[in-house]
Amino acid sequence: MTFPLGPCFGYRYPGISAIALSSDDVWKQSDIVGKLEYPSPTQVYKSQTYIFPPRTPMTELVDQPEDVAMTHSLTALPPEILFQILLCVPPSTIPILQQVCRKFNQLSQPLLWRQHCRTQFKYWKPEHDIAAKYAQSAAQVDWKHLFQQRHLADGAISRDIEDILSSQTGRIERSERIIAHGYDAKDTLLRHLNVDDDAEDVLARRYYSSAVLGGVHRAKAIEEWVKLREGQPVPLERALAAFDQFVLHDREGDLDEVSAGLDNIAQSVRLQHPEISESLPQKKAQLIAAYLIDNKLTGVEDDSQYYNLQNSFISLALQSQDRAALPLISVAIFCALSKRLGLIAEPCGFPFHIYAIIMAPEGFDIDGQPLPEDSDTQRVYMDPFRSNKMISESDLASQLKAMGVAPIEHEAHLGVASTADMVRRAARNIIGSIQSTRHVHDLSIPAESLYPDSDSALYSALWALLVLPEDNTPRSAGARYLPYILDHIEKQFLMDVQLIEKFTIPLFVDSQHQEQLRNTIRVMRAGDLMPKPVKPRRNATSQSVRYKVGQVFRHRRYNYQGVVTGWDVECAAGETWMSQMGVDRLSRGRHQSFYHVLVEDKSVRYVAEENIDDAPVHVRENLMSLAGQHFKRWDKTLKAFVSNIRDEYPDD
Repeated sequence: MTFPLGPCFGYRYPGISAIALSSDDVWKQSDIVGKLEYPSPTQVYKSQTYIFPPRTPMTELVDQPEDVAMTHSLTALPPEILFQILLCVPPSTIPILQQVCRKFNQLSQPLLWRQHCRTQFKYWKPEHDIAAKYAQSAAQVDWKHLFQQRHLADGAISRDIEDILSSQTGRIERSERIIAHGYDAKDTLLRHLNVDDDAEDVLARRYYSSAVLGGVHRAKAIEEWVKLREGQPVPLERALAAFDQFVLHDREGDLDEVSAGLDNIAQSVRLQHPEISESLPQKKAQLIAAYLIDNKLTGVEDDSQYYNLQNSFISLALQSQDRAALPLISVAIFCALSKRLGLIAEPCGFPFHIYAIIMAPEGFDIDGQPLPEDSDTQRVYMDPFRSNKMISESDLASQLKAMGVAPIEHEAHLGVASTADMVRRAARNIIGSIQSTRHVHDLSIPAESLYPDSDSALYSALWALLVLPEDNTPRSAGARYLPYILDHIEKQFLMDVQLIEKFTIPLFVDSQHQEQLRNTIRVMRAGDLMPKPVKPRRNATSQSVRYKVGQVFRHRRYNYQGVVTGWDVECAAGETWMSQMGVDRLSRGRHQSFYHVLVEDKSVRYVAEENIDDAPVHVRENLMSLAGQHFKRWDKTLKAFVSNIRDEYPDD
């Protein structure tokens, strides 16, 4: 319930207590007549409740002296108080208030709308250059127009999300419209993703909001790698943080947050070692490495955990409580901090283990002593993964010789490695970690405990190797990874069809390959637009189907947990598949109902009715997190998922 404001509406406020309309009780009743205890804007935003004192008709003020009545007029308040009031009302109502009350309209517009832009929206696409705008005088930016842009985008994105949830057709096109907003869509998607647990469509809303947000993140990541491919400068930490975008979900750790985190660490180093700005290069390197090791920002404490997948992601090394990082990530963090602290440090391409190269300023040696003219730049090495001790070039050269590397090839391994090469090595590290740990995957462990998700991590590595083929190879050399990427898109990342169109087709100069790829994309898009065939249960044949969409079960033979997402009256697979799977050897053969099922390991399977055990089971978190693809929510009473595919199975 809302109340009109002030005498401009024909009402004034006498000296009475304020009332609180919020369960948070941010406005307190006062025992002193006429005294209002106003909340801070922070309190009001937290409560998300907008409160106004009770109104009193003008007729009750007729006999009061004018000075008494005016004392309690809202418009008699100082502009600073009125400004705070406008900060506490929904931004969409501000234009209405300003139209009916001149005092509100006279308040500083730029300051008001800048504050709403700052509090309502955290993420902005780079084109806004929002940091530079905030640094300017408020009057230099049309903040009201900027807020209107974001407000309209928020509405359009929310409408597309609702359409994605309501129909199985056209989801690719709608997701592309959202992804086109870039980071302007992130706040809206996070709001839908973090919907309350009791929302009517909580699982579906979280699933598809996360899917589209993932598309936003992945597009941003691939753009960074394309810049590298085109020869544009990309900081090493940013190029590596692009991998994190594929597994980010709703966590912090995007490209800008990784950079900001490194800025904060650099500032902490300065505070702990104020002498570092005047230190010689060797001393600087040792201070930085020691700080990283002491704060567990590099290295792996337990060797048995060396190949853990999380050790390949820079945002996790910077943010997680159990910090650990492979040598490549450790060196990247060291080099990024070095540049922020005035030290020249780069990664080198040493085989099997990444080292950092510490280079002296031009014309000086590593100890700060002048060098003769025409001398080569001095360099030493460090392994911040293990220690803060310096390593000489001759020591590493001896290791190369022991490996059988010819002296003529030493410089290729001891010189500065390109950022693109570091990205390729990081991709291979991710693939290696997945291959070494996949066999120990335990489905009983909740999905959130296995962050980062291995499928998304593998997908990131495949994209990196596709976009950034080895040096001195054709741009299309990474095409061998394309079938695996297309398989991932078809099964899990359907929203990424446009990424293939935008970033992959241009790699091929061969028109035949381009046309094949376009045909594959056309098939995907056509399938997304095609209405699903309706399967009612009203006819006699379909009534024999025992289980309904949303039924959770355990497989009698393989013991996995799954949920029914569709059915056929009898086996509808081809003869080849039935022969391979031994369908006719089942006790009921092919002439029994078969079910399309989603399994907790993300696979989609086709199961005979006789293999379904529908005894009550506890739904594991892994299956619950996947169910939003087909279902609205879990019904505790029915002990089944509530279908979100009624357009296909109207009676289930």
